[in-house]
Parts: sequence; structure tokens; C-alpha cells
Amino acid sequence: MYGDTGVLNGRMPAPQDDAALLALVQRGDEAAMATIFDRYGKIAYSVALRVLRDPALAEEVLQELFMQLWRSTESFTAAASHRSNCLPGRLAIASRNRSIALLRLRQPTDQEDGISPLPPCNLADESARDAIIERVRDTVRTLPAGQRKTLEMAFFDGLTHAEIAEVTSDQPEAVKARIRGTLLTVREALQL
Repeated sequence: MYGDTGVLNGRMPAPQDDAALLALVQRGDEAAMATIFDRYGKIAYSVALRVLRDPALAEEVLQELFMQLWRSTESFTAAASHRSNCLPGRLAIASRNRSIALLRLRQPTDQEDGISPLPPCNLADESARDAIIERVRDTVRTLPAGQRKTLEMAFFDGLTHAEIAEVTSDQPEAVKARIRGTLLTVREALQL
């Protein structure tokens, strides 16, 4: 059994035991929280830094993200009970979303018409997730350079349609159409 420090027979739970760690965090176990931070803090920080390009802002996003995990573990615990070993992905996505939200607070943006590149799916195990990630990578690699760069600017750099239009010397409507078409291409590849 886990003690107050989150230790099982003298050692912390294995990486696949994120659900057990989250349960300990939910009970206020600081050692379990530290373990989660040590495991996944670098992932969340690197995603935030890639989007924000500002170490101070990336640290702010990281702090907010892990404070949310500490205060409302339930949202992460519920997800962990439905999916195996998904905590790193959830933290990376949450970090990206918070980073983009922070960018958007600083500047107005266009909407992506609610198109998500990923279809709704249950990533029941790590191999299924890896297969999907590899299909996305393969699809993105086959995109023409202009489409790939536009997608990277929108999703990894957090640029608005207007900003991408400035960089590419295209009309904002053309940028929006290119992003939409690219997302649909990625979605179709995932549905095969």
C-alpha cells in the first residue's frame, strides 16, 4: 500500500502508475506531486516555450498548469481512469492551450472554425497513441512545404491568420483556407 509520501514498498510508483500518483496528489501528497512534476514538467515547459518563445512566460504557464493539477486533480484523474498512461499528453496539450490563450490575450485572433485535426477517439493504450502520432507525422511530412509551414505557424508558433498572412505575403482568407484544408487532410488521414 502507498504511505503518506506516495511510496510503495520503499519506491515511487512506476511511470505507468500515473493514476496512482494522481490519487495521491488528490489526497494532498506533495511527494507524488513532485514526482509528477519531475516526470512531466520538462515536457509541459518545452511545449509552452515553443509556442511563447519567452522563458518567463513559459515558466508562468508551467506554474499555472501544475497549480491547476494540485488544486483540481479530479479533471486529470477522471481522464486517467479512462485512458492508459495519458497524463504526459494531457499536460502537453494543456500547456499548449494555455500558451496559445496567453498569446491571444495579448492580441486579437481569427477562429479556426472549430476544426480539430484529430477525430474523437479513445486512446486506450500507448501503442494506439503512438500509431496515431506516427500517422500525423507522416501526413504532415507529405504536405507541400507551404501548407506544412502555415500549419506550424498556426499551431506551434501561435500566430493568427493575419500574422501568417504578413509572413507569407498571402491574403488572410487564403491563409485561413489553407489551414482549414490542411486540417481536413490530416483528419482524413487519421480516419483511414
